[in-house]
Amino acid sequence: MSPKNLPTISGQEAIRALIRLGFTLDRIRGSHHILRHEGPPVRAISVPVHGSRPLPKGTLQEIVKKSGFTTEEFVSKL
Repeated sequence: MSPKNLPTISGQEAIRALIRLGFTLDRIRGSHHILRHEGPPVRAISVPVHGSRPLPKGTLQEIVKKSGFTTEEFVSKL
Protein backbone atom coordinates (compact mmCIF):
# COMPACT_ATOMS: atom_id res chain seq x y z
CA MET A 1 0.00 0.00 0.00
CA SER A 2 1.46 3.32 -0.99
CA PRO A 3 1.29 6.32 1.37
CA LYS A 4 -1.09 8.02 -1.05
CA ASN A 5 -3.63 5.24 -0.48
CA LEU A 6 -3.96 5.94 3.24
CA PRO A 7 -7.55 6.01 4.49
CA THR A 8 -9.17 9.24 5.65
CA ILE A 9 -9.10 9.15 9.45
CA SER A 10 -9.39 11.60 12.33
CA GLY A 11 -6.61 12.40 14.79
CA GLN A 12 -8.38 10.34 17.44
CA GLU A 13 -8.35 7.27 15.17
CA ALA A 14 -4.64 7.80 14.44
CA ILE A 15 -3.94 7.94 18.18
CA ARG A 16 -5.81 4.67 18.72
CA ALA A 17 -3.72 2.97 16.02
CA LEU A 18 -0.47 4.32 17.49
CA ILE A 19 -1.41 3.09 20.97
CA ARG A 20 -2.02 -0.38 19.50
CA LEU A 21 1.49 -0.14 18.01
CA GLY A 22 3.02 0.44 21.44
CA PHE A 23 2.95 4.24 21.82
CA THR A 24 1.73 5.86 25.04
CA LEU A 25 0.17 9.27 25.54
CA ASP A 26 2.90 11.47 27.01
CA ARG A 27 1.10 14.83 27.22
CA ILE A 28 -1.47 17.10 25.59
CA ARG A 29 -0.68 20.66 24.63
CA GLY A 30 -3.68 22.48 23.21
CA SER A 31 -5.12 20.37 20.43
CA HIS A 32 -1.93 18.33 19.93
CA HIS A 33 -1.49 14.97 21.62
CA ILE A 34 2.14 13.90 22.01
CA LEU A 35 2.72 10.17 21.99
CA ARG A 36 5.96 8.37 22.87
CA HIS A 37 7.41 4.97 22.00
CA GLU A 38 10.07 3.86 24.48
CA GLY A 39 11.60 0.96 22.56
CA PRO A 40 14.86 1.69 20.82
CA PRO A 41 14.89 4.08 19.17
CA VAL A 42 12.77 6.37 21.35
CA ARG A 43 10.24 8.18 19.15
CA ALA A 44 7.79 11.02 19.84
CA ILE A 45 4.93 12.00 17.55
CA SER A 46 2.56 14.96 17.73
CA VAL A 47 -0.97 14.25 16.48
CA PRO A 48 -3.42 17.14 15.98
CA VAL A 49 -6.94 16.42 17.22
CA HIS A 50 -9.62 18.81 15.96
CA GLY A 51 -12.84 17.04 16.86
CA SER A 52 -13.79 14.48 14.23
CA ARG A 53 -12.21 16.44 11.36
CA PRO A 54 -10.04 14.20 9.18
CA LEU A 55 -6.28 14.62 9.17
CA PRO A 56 -4.78 16.08 5.98
CA LYS A 57 -3.14 13.34 3.87
CA GLY A 58 0.33 14.88 4.20
CA THR A 59 0.04 15.07 7.98
CA LEU A 60 -1.05 11.44 8.19
CA GLN A 61 1.85 10.39 5.92
CA GLU A 62 4.31 12.17 8.24
CA ILE A 63 2.77 10.53 11.33
CA VAL A 64 3.16 7.07 9.75
CA LYS A 65 6.72 7.88 8.63
CA LYS A 66 7.76 9.14 12.09
CA SER A 67 6.17 6.12 13.79
CA GLY A 68 8.81 3.83 12.30
CA PHE A 69 6.18 1.36 11.12
CA THR A 70 5.15 0.58 7.56
CA THR A 71 1.93 1.91 6.07
CA GLU A 72 0.51 -1.63 6.08
CA GLU A 73 1.29 -2.11 9.79
CA PHE A 74 -0.31 1.22 10.66
CA VAL A 75 -3.48 0.58 8.61
CA SER A 76 -3.85 -2.93 10.10
CA LYS A 77 -4.18 -1.35 13.57
CA LEU A 78 -7.03 1.00 12.61
